[in-house]
Parts: sequence; structure tokens; C-alpha cells
Amino acid sequence: MVKLTQATRFRWLLSVGWTVGAGLALAQPAPIPGLPLPLNDLSAFAPTTPNWRIAGGVRADLNKPNTLTTDNGAGVLVSLPLPANQASKLADQQMNAVSRLQHGDMDLELDFMIAPKSNSGVYLQGRYEIQLFDSWDIRSPRTIDNGSIYERWDEKRAEGQNGFEGHPARQNASRAPGLWQHLKVSFQAPRFSANSAGGVPQKTENARMVRVELNGVVIHEDVELTGPTRGSIFSDEKPTGPLLLQGDHGAVAFRNIRYINYDKPRPELMNLKYAVYKGKYEKEAEYSRTAPESEGTTGVLSANVSRIPNEFLIRYTGTLRVVEPGEYRFNLGVPGGGGMLKINNQPVVASGSSTGKVTLAKGDLPFELFYSKFVDWVKPNLGLAVSGPGIREYTVTDATSGTNDEVDPIIIDAPTNTVLRSFMDMPGVDSPGEKTPASANRQRRTLRVVHAVSVGSPEQVHYTYDLDKGALLQVWRGSFLDATPMWHDRGDGSSKPMGMVQRLGAPVLFLSKLSSPQASWIADTTGSGYRPKGYVLDEVDRPTFRYISYGSMVDDKIRVLPNGQGVQREVSIATPASDLYARLASGTTISPMENGLYLIDGQQYLRIDDGTGGKPAIREASNGRQELIVPVKGKVIYSILF
Repeated sequence: MVKLTQATRFRWLLSVGWTVGAGLALAQPAPIPGLPLPLNDLSAFAPTTPNWRIAGGVRADLNKPNTLTTDNGAGVLVSLPLPANQASKLADQQMNAVSRLQHGDMDLELDFMIAPKSNSGVYLQGRYEIQLFDSWDIRSPRTIDNGSIYERWDEKRAEGQNGFEGHPARQNASRAPGLWQHLKVSFQAPRFSANSAGGVPQKTENARMVRVELNGVVIHEDVELTGPTRGSIFSDEKPTGPLLLQGDHGAVAFRNIRYINYDKPRPELMNLKYAVYKGKYEKEAEYSRTAPESEGTTGVLSANVSRIPNEFLIRYTGTLRVVEPGEYRFNLGVPGGGGMLKINNQPVVASGSSTGKVTLAKGDLPFELFYSKFVDWVKPNLGLAVSGPGIREYTVTDATSGTNDEVDPIIIDAPTNTVLRSFMDMPGVDSPGEKTPASANRQRRTLRVVHAVSVGSPEQVHYTYDLDKGALLQVWRGSFLDATPMWHDRGDGSSKPMGMVQRLGAPVLFLSKLSSPQASWIADTTGSGYRPKGYVLDEVDRPTFRYISYGSMVDDKIRVLPNGQGVQREVSIATPASDLYARLASGTTISPMENGLYLIDGQQYLRIDDGTGGKPAIREASNGRQELIVPVKGKVIYSILF
């Protein structure tokens, strides 16, 4: 018999139909594009009060609290404060928008805009609130701040203790008021028994916020909700309820509301039997020539039925009862070995893949699963996850994960001004000068910046600078850096921002000589004489970057604005060349606003604080985007508010 090396064994198992993998990679229960809640009119909601309207666009003025300005059209749901005499005639709860949609378990995804100093909320089932708030200048979120799960309330409790069980967001991942923010929620409704006491169903499991993301940052995971939060329109709990958008506390707008209702019964594994075979099994049929080491019945799939640490095979057989017909997806984790899943006598997960999908009819279907364990340095484990029509992905094994290689994260905080050099990956960003069709999937593109410097601050506003181009790459609010990819094991040299990131486009030179304001911006350093000169630290360890460009020494100083509202950049050129321009921003759309602000793609404000060289101009770039440029004589100062 030929002795197989480890690499040969992996290839052999793949060739005979096992799926080989390190573990189960459960999909996060985050919303996927589902059904839209129509916003052409207000018909998706119960009759609303006059504060609600449909608009085509909306914008804010940072100097006007609790105010939004709307444009004609459709697609945006807006609540605007009513005059005091009109509002006083309405009860607060009447001013909310309550959906006709009723939901239990649900994934929800939406954009929202909060006016300066405004306040709103999203209530799942009309009972459990995720707070929406202007928390732009907050460092440590409270239960009233943006993204927090609001507290419950009991008037019978002692003074000062009426509020309880609120859950602040893990970090402040908020954008500035007047900018569009994105919320994703995976919600699990409370469970009730089929039997009732005195005609009232008994709650058997509390509601949960399975996962909440604000602007791409996870701020809650698996939070149990013992009852309705303060301000809910119901005091009781039920399996279903409406979506409620709060409209009685200030100006707020919503768009792109999408949801998935998980209201179908899960498939059920029945009559499970197992047999454990000792040895190395490289082909599916080999086990049949060996007597099982042990066998029996069980109620759950598990690797624990084998007491053999390595070189064994577990074969499960049983029945999968399918109540809801349709397409199902299976995710199989087999750490340290290989495996296969068959349903209705057909392979579902096989041929080297850890996932598979199949259309299942309603009824009782034969179920068969194999787990062959042969890698001795990996602990045995088994994971199987299922999702289907109206069914959120869930595990049918006793393991929440099929991996034994969890890594303790290496987190870099910034209690003081902190400077860290690393590679920095920029998802969705093209290489400078590259032309990408608008239809391309930009999320799959990643640019690696190899001479990046990330600067953290105790104000919890941070940025990354590219030494190769003298470019400001990104700014973010919240926690600083995850350096696990750089320092764990051999590492790959990269780190990742942990907060709400605002990326500023592909890195290009900040300064360029242009023959005319319409001339193309140079894509690389050719002809500029660009040479980086590192950086110098001030008395509190804040860097000022230095480089030579067009024969001049340039100082590039970036500082956090008061109250953490953004960053201010001051670029000074010792002896500026003629026809020198600074490129302040690029985006799909750049719109001038009041008070000298520019709105970039609805995601950031830019304010020119000192542009002594001349008047800024918005121009069309060669890649179909827009650029904001300004002539430079000796210094330019501008701020990014986000």
C-alpha cells in the first residue's frame, strides 16, 4: 500500500468526493437585499400625521438644528417637526410611522439621515427600539446615543432607577448630521409556547438583537431583550408586530428600506443514528467493509459521539422533514478532515466544496452525513448550517463553529496620539489612474497601500496617510486598529480600521502642476520630483508629514477638530511652483452647500478654511467622477467633517 503524504491525502480526498475544510464558516446573520418597503407614497404605513411626507431628496444645514430641507419627488420618507400649536393637538405616539407590514424574525436594512440635534428611533415589532440620534461629538455612547438599544422603563422603581436594561453601542460609529447613515439589523422575535395559561400564551424565549451594524461597524451581537423598551406602542409582547419609525422627537429621513421576513418553519432532523468507524477512510464506501467501533441514536449532530481523537469516520443517517419547499443552502464544517452531505440520496455538499444548495420538496427525505477525521493536530468538531426560503441560517449541530483555530485579536487602542506603520488594504478602491466601468463590482477590488501610516487620537478620530503619494487615504471614528493580520503567526503586514471608515478614494498626489484647470490630474509621481521625507512629531506626538514636490519642501499637517467632528489639513509649500493646484476631494457627486461647505457623495462634508491661491472649482474627471481642486500659492487649509 502506498503511504500518502498530508498534501497527497488532501488531493486524494478531493478526488473521491469528500469535501475538505478547516471548519464551518457560518454566514453572519446580516441582511441581504430583500423586499423593498415602497416609498412612492405613504401607503406602506397606517394613516400618518402631517409631519410625515414623501420627498425626492433631503439635505441639512449644520447651523440649523432640527431642520431638514426636502426636494420634490419620491423615494425618501421624511418626518419634519410640526408647528407647536399643531403638534400639541397630537399624542406623541400618533406621530410615528407604523408599517402595515407585520414581522417576527426579520433582517432589516435602511439608510437614515438625522438633522443636527435631532432624535428618532427604529422599533422592531413596535416594541424594541434602536436609537437614532445626532451623536456626532460623542466619544463613549450612552443608551440615548446613535445605534444604542434604548432602555426599558418602570415608573414603580425608585427615582433615578426607572430606566434599566439599556445597551449602549459598543463604539460611536456615527456620521455627522445631514449625512446618510446605514443601519443593518438582524432581529429574533420572542418565542411563545403552543399551550397557554388562562388563555394567554406563555413566553418561552426573549426577543434578541442577533446583530446590529451601524455604518459597517458591528455595535451589538446577541443582545437579549426582556421586554419592550421605553416609548414602544405596546406594553405586551407577541410573535409579530409592525415596524415603527419614530417621528415625534425631531427631523429625520429614511430611504432604501429593505427587509426579509423569516416566517417559515425550519426543516427538522429526525430518527438520527450514528456509526463510528476507526481508521483512515479515503473513499466513501470503505467504511462498509469494517465493523463500527460504536453506534447508536442521538438527537443532534455532533463530533462528540466519537471517543477516538483522530483517524475515524462518523456516518450519520436519518430523515430530514421539510415543511417549506424551495431552495436550501447547506454549509458543512469538517475540521481536520473531509466530509460529505447527501439528501434524498443525492450529494448536496461534495466535490471539494464546503457549501451546496439544492431544491427540496415538502416531505420526509433520507439524510446522510459523513465526517472523516485524519489531521492529528486539529481537534475533532462538526458543523452544519442550513438556510432556506423564509428561514434564517441556523446550525443543526452542537457547535456554533466548526473551527478550533480562533485567534485572540491584537487590538491597538489610542489613549494618546499613536502612530503605526503597516500595509493598508482599501476595499473598493482602484489603482490610481485605472478606469473602472460604473457597472463593475467595485466591492471586489482591493488596493494595498504598502507605505501607510495610521495615526490614532484620544478623541477617537483617526486617519491613514500614504507616504508614497502624500495622500490622505481615509478617516474614521471609533476604535483604532486591529493589528491581528499583521502580527498573528507570520502575519501579512496589514492592519484594519475598527471604526466607521470614510475612504477618500484612490491615493494620488495632493499637489500637481496643471497647464489649465481642465488638464488631467497626474496618476503617479512622474515629473513631479516627489520624494518623501518622513515626518516630525510635535510636543504631543502628532506627526507633520514632509516631502519634496516640484522642487519645494511641503509640510502636511493633519489635526483632529474640536469635539472629534473630523480632521483639519494644513498643507504649506515653501516656494510653490507656478500653476500649482491642490486636489481636495473626488467623488461621484460633489455639491456646493451653504457656508462654504461641499457635500461629497452624501458621506462627508468638506470645508475650505484658507485657500489663499484662488477660487475652488468642481470639475469632471476622466474616470467619470468629479474632483474639487483649488489653485495654491503657498498654503491651503481645509477640513473634512464626517
